[in-house]
Amino acid sequence: MANNTPETRHFQALSDPAVLLATWFGSGLLPIMPGTWGSLAALPFAWALHITFGWSGMALAALAAFVIGIWASNAYISRLGGDDPGPVVIDEVAGQWLTLVPAAYLAPFAPDLITYLVAFVLFRIADIFKPWPASWADRTIHGGLGIMLDDILAAIYSGLALAVYLKYLGQ
Repeated sequence: MANNTPETRHFQALSDPAVLLATWFGSGLLPIMPGTWGSLAALPFAWALHITFGWSGMALAALAAFVIGIWASNAYISRLGGDDPGPVVIDEVAGQWLTLVPAAYLAPFAPDLITYLVAFVLFRIADIFKPWPASWADRTIHGGLGIMLDDILAAIYSGLALAVYLKYLGQ
């Protein structure tokens, strides 16, 4: 019977590329606060995108993660169930990357750890509290689009807050 636990089903499902992406390579399966783990797991990729492709690459990567995330989230739901399953964290990845676009724009070749930490905290706050219209999207839009959209809307707020921070308080 131990082979049919939710944890076992999740880890077995990682062989499915959609589930692997939806959980951002399993980071959403870490215990407690899967969204925080997903946001943290997005940061090394963001750093590489920032250095390699600058702000436009970061923005395109966020868009790609959004589109792929709709597909991957729907696949996860159809395979493992749930309305907005905690292990699905590709929405946090797309949101974290979108939040970091102002940093990549304002400092295209010199990302710094403090800016990334501030961006992480700002996005987590916006994602948790979901200011309108993110709260509306979270309540009313279902499936993969709903999973992804509320985080993108929250990221717009956190990205704007990051831009203000960088302009007036950053280095």
